[in-house]
Amino acid sequence: MAKTSGKIRVLVVDDSAVVRQALVEILETDPAIEVMATAADPFIAADRIREEIPDVITLDVEMPRMDGLTFLRKIMTQHPIPVVICSSLAQEHSQTALRALEYGAVEIIAKPKLGTRRFFEESKIRICDAVKAASEVKPQAILRRPLVEPKLTADVILSAPKSAMVETTDKVIVVGASTGGTEAIRVFLEKMPADAPGIVIVQHMPESFTQSFARRLDSLCKVSVKEAQNNDTVMTGRALIAPGNFHTLLKRSGARYFVEIRTGPLVSRHRPSVDVLFRSTARYAGGNALGVIMTGMGDDGAQGMLEMKKAGAFTIAQDEQTSVVFGMPHEAIKRGAVDKVLPLEAITEKVMRQCRQK
Repeated sequence: MAKTSGKIRVLVVDDSAVVRQALVEILETDPAIEVMATAADPFIAADRIREEIPDVITLDVEMPRMDGLTFLRKIMTQHPIPVVICSSLAQEHSQTALRALEYGAVEIIAKPKLGTRRFFEESKIRICDAVKAASEVKPQAILRRPLVEPKLTADVILSAPKSAMVETTDKVIVVGASTGGTEAIRVFLEKMPADAPGIVIVQHMPESFTQSFARRLDSLCKVSVKEAQNNDTVMTGRALIAPGNFHTLLKRSGARYFVEIRTGPLVSRHRPSVDVLFRSTARYAGGNALGVIMTGMGDDGAQGMLEMKKAGAFTIAQDEQTSVVFGMPHEAIKRGAVDKVLPLEAITEKVMRQCRQK
């Protein structure tokens, strides 16, 4: 059936009637989105898809009759459609949801739940943005990716930056990504040598999933990878992943870089926000920093990267061809915040060459 409304048509698949109703109410607050149908399980969803192909599917991972991963594999084999995984925050579900990203899902969002008005408003922003980002994903980017097995061996958060301190010459690398970023970050980190400078990463992802994401990367990479905790030192050979639902700032005490984990309002529509990390990096690392902005929808990180560049940092954006969604890199490029635009596979090598320059 052809699209007639010009809106993003969404199929909501979840075994909970309460969750289905909540998602419908949230999605239909956005004039650019319409819910074409809901389904209590993948078999009903398959019947809906035969009648009309949606632009985006929101999919639970734990359902009766057929689990979400099995259904996702079938979709990607038979008719690739952008899929947003909508999961509870239970730790046991986080590994399954991350595996769904390897099978071709483009985003993870937290299930809506009863709470304060602020929680509802933030959920509305995050869920609608995730669906819009998914609708922009290039068809070739949602084909099932080869699985990678582990190796066996900012304004309300930070005021405008001042002149960066110069007591240390140690390099620090900061990275921001959103839709498509889990795979991009894996590629970036897998190429990093064990003695790479300290790395801090913001990937837009719900709370609890970042811990599983960090553990997965730690099993694949030469550098150690962990979810950041307050006051963690940014050190050679280690990458810190900003925890979901918390802003992460780079700070410095003397020659020691460390991270500060804070709550607070959404910044650039996100928490954690790339802008918050980049702006704090501009202030506390200046020309000792290298910034990388990767695939993702929206403009989070663009202003912060511009401030990094003005403070003397070297900045890189992922190119359009290798980005799942070119929004965030494009916005940074448009603002004149980027020194170099590179394909994903070339970014790590360029970062390391820059770090080795005196």
